[in-house]
Amino acid sequence: GHGTVIIRAHGVPLDTKNRLKAAGFSVLEATCPRVIKVQTIIARHAAKGYSVIIVGDADHPEVVGLLGYARGRGYTVDDMRSLEALPAFDKAIIVAQTTQHIPFFARVREWAKKNHPHYKIFQTICDSTEKRQAEVKNLAEEVDAVIVVGGKNSGNTRRLAEIAAQSGKPTFHIETEDELENTGVEKFSTVGITAGASTPNWIIKKVFRYLEQLPVQKERGWRKALFQLQRTLLLTNIYVAMGAGALCYAVTKLLGIEPFAPHLFIAVTYVLSMHIMNHLIGQRADTYNDPERAGFYQRHRPALMLLSMVAGSAGLLKAFVLGTAPFLILFVMSITGLSYNIHFLPAYGGRLRYRRIRDIPGSKTVLIALAWGVVTVLLPAISEIGRFTLPVFCVFVWAAGMVFARTAFFDILDMQGDRIVGKETVPILLGERRAMEQLQYSLVFLTLLPPALALFHVLPSLGYLMAICPLLLLAVVMGHRKGAIAPGIRLEFRVESGFIVAGILAFSWSHLI
Repeated sequence: GHGTVIIRAHGVPLDTKNRLKAAGFSVLEATCPRVIKVQTIIARHAAKGYSVIIVGDADHPEVVGLLGYARGRGYTVDDMRSLEALPAFDKAIIVAQTTQHIPFFARVREWAKKNHPHYKIFQTICDSTEKRQAEVKNLAEEVDAVIVVGGKNSGNTRRLAEIAAQSGKPTFHIETEDELENTGVEKFSTVGITAGASTPNWIIKKVFRYLEQLPVQKERGWRKALFQLQRTLLLTNIYVAMGAGALCYAVTKLLGIEPFAPHLFIAVTYVLSMHIMNHLIGQRADTYNDPERAGFYQRHRPALMLLSMVAGSAGLLKAFVLGTAPFLILFVMSITGLSYNIHFLPAYGGRLRYRRIRDIPGSKTVLIALAWGVVTVLLPAISEIGRFTLPVFCVFVWAAGMVFARTAFFDILDMQGDRIVGKETVPILLGERRAMEQLQYSLVFLTLLPPALALFHVLPSLGYLMAICPLLLLAVVMGHRKGAIAPGIRLEFRVESGFIVAGILAFSWSHLI
């Protein structure tokens, strides 16, 4: 045989792995480190003649794999009756499936201490499993009903559903959002959502989107109209483009640039064109990260392609009217954006890794921030000021930083889908926890920068007001991190609204001061 075999997170028996290697396959180890730790404990003790008692579901892939390390001395138990039926061993170890029910394993420990104190007991339940089960218990106490998303055959997901049901609250264990039809879930004021360890993020998002739309589906008034408007503006990227225009307007007021209208127009049309095109080209990633958007772009592909081309052409035409330099800059940026997914270099037998701009780690997040910074700050400055000044540099750092933070936050939400399609975004490079920490530090810096520049008269007093924009984004990030704001239309709308707020503040300042 030939080719590559990837060992999944649950692991496989040792002899299975050895047979694959002997057959000529290249074996890539993707077993969870926590599972590898249990495998190591079992293999070490089995080699010394210990019997191995595994607390878990006998037919679960992880347990099947663990048994393969026990050298024929392995036993599985999933209830007290099967545990008590085991013979007494001269020496034995007790381990747990990493997603085992914590209270049951605690009962096993007590039984062993009482009846077989010489048995060695290892706490091998994953920390995240323990934390998730505790969180579900607390969640159930705070809501009217609980939805558990994950496979009906998944042991850890079933346990989450059992814990939620023990609270006495109505509990719905579903695999897809379609199963919520006719369940009456809409009658509950507050609904908690949790998911099994292996449940993909995009399935959780689809469930939340379904719940998010339930309250407005039965409405006929302004609430339903407002929600549908928000949804349409976000899916078409029109709201993102409006945000770019609002940011550009705020920049012109910070730098004292007049007239502002041509630059605002260029910012809106360029961002609209590029963001639509990126979603049209990157539909595979959207299939995992945002299935609703992927479906929308599939259904309206011709119209969106036309809108992107018209917006891009209009922006270039306006830049040409402003002068050669603005036109060339915008033209190069447009070509760069369109060629993001194009292979510039041959594969050379697979030896060359970076053949496209997309292949450069972190390129997406950085390029979007730089592109926004150019169209909202540098183009107006080059056209009207004609030189690169300290205020221009500072405002560029602030504006591009805001866009970088916004894009990085969405990248954190989309990490799972980006990994599947091979994107190496900044959060994937740093890791979710570190990326979130760096994002918060960046937003604190962006909050302090404009007021500091205004204090030293580098920027006008409008700089004090501009601190509100990154502060609002920081509040959204913190709210999401604490679980108060779940992914969905409203979260996305709040993030993009930070740029709209910048424009509103600048308009108010220019007319009141």
